[in-house]
Amino acid sequence: MALELQGVSRLVEGRAHIHPTDLTLQKGTMNVLLGPTLSGKTSLMRLMAGLDLPSAGRLLWHGQDVTGMRVQDRKVAMVYQQFINYPAMSVYDNIASPLRLMGKSVAEIDAAVKSTAEMLKLAPMLGRKPLELSGGQQQRCALARALVKGAGLVLLDEPLANLDYKLREELRAEIPRIFEKSGAIFVYATTEPEEALLLGGNTAALWEGRVTQFGPTPQVYRQPADSTTARVFSDPPMNFVSMLKDGHRLNFGGQANAPADGAFATLKDGRYLAGFRANHLEINRHSGTAVEFACRLLVTEITGSETFLHLTHGAERWVGLVHGVHDLAPGSAQSVWLDPAHIYVFAESGALVAPAAYAVAA
Repeated sequence: MALELQGVSRLVEGRAHIHPTDLTLQKGTMNVLLGPTLSGKTSLMRLMAGLDLPSAGRLLWHGQDVTGMRVQDRKVAMVYQQFINYPAMSVYDNIASPLRLMGKSVAEIDAAVKSTAEMLKLAPMLGRKPLELSGGQQQRCALARALVKGAGLVLLDEPLANLDYKLREELRAEIPRIFEKSGAIFVYATTEPEEALLLGGNTAALWEGRVTQFGPTPQVYRQPADSTTARVFSDPPMNFVSMLKDGHRLNFGGQANAPADGAFATLKDGRYLAGFRANHLEINRHSGTAVEFACRLLVTEITGSETFLHLTHGAERWVGLVHGVHDLAPGSAQSVWLDPAHIYVFAESGALVAPAAYAVAA
């Protein structure tokens, strides 16, 4: 029981919005589409829903070819970033509306609406109008209308993007619970790596219409297949610097040096790309093996409990994320340290050569 995409692609006016894609989503799984704006998340969802036809390839639903099937003939539900409710109708009638279109009996509708409302904590609000609800409750109403149909495939296109922080956190915690109860295939699009990690399940990293990696979310995060996936699954994006392995020495960007110990000792001599996440840079040396990088500080962003450091190292621009409030002078020299255990090694082509030691141990 699965949704299968076999060589599915989408061309619009000669431009590839989705490159040939093979993907299998199993029944009862949470699947996150993670990528920046214009990476192809919505385009891929529209193909899954049947709103658009692929230029090539086919879609199978439980083994049946549904490539040309009308969207209204599929058991698919979709919730958008701009949640849509009927303002003149009660919450009850909003949730019941798709069932009435399906010709369900009054008793069937009543049972399904009340059960779905209970699952989404809307039971006390069934008599209200959508505009009498909070933003989070309105989005839950839109989600209830999608789920009540008993759809086997539920597509959520950045459904929390327009909510404030508190409501987003509330619904992020609830969606996995709702998903577990429904038993459907959930596909959730987001630009935020943190959201993918919170939702769990599987993640497909997207970049310019390509699925660069698909697998269990923690695995994709800890062991990205290439530098593009690593960039997508890091917020801020992963930092990179050229690395030369020469015998027992490592040289980073022609400036910083370190011994080629541990996992680095097995690398063949040659040029690589070293990657590391923002939160692994430190402004105080905490490890005897840490590599020191002489940088220039461009600007700091203080969030309250953390400080973002925007740095240059040679021709590279990096972002560091350090705990605490640090009032540092823009334009000043700034040394930062990096534990080699947090360094990912990629080939110059971008393919992963060696994951960070901390990621393997995690």
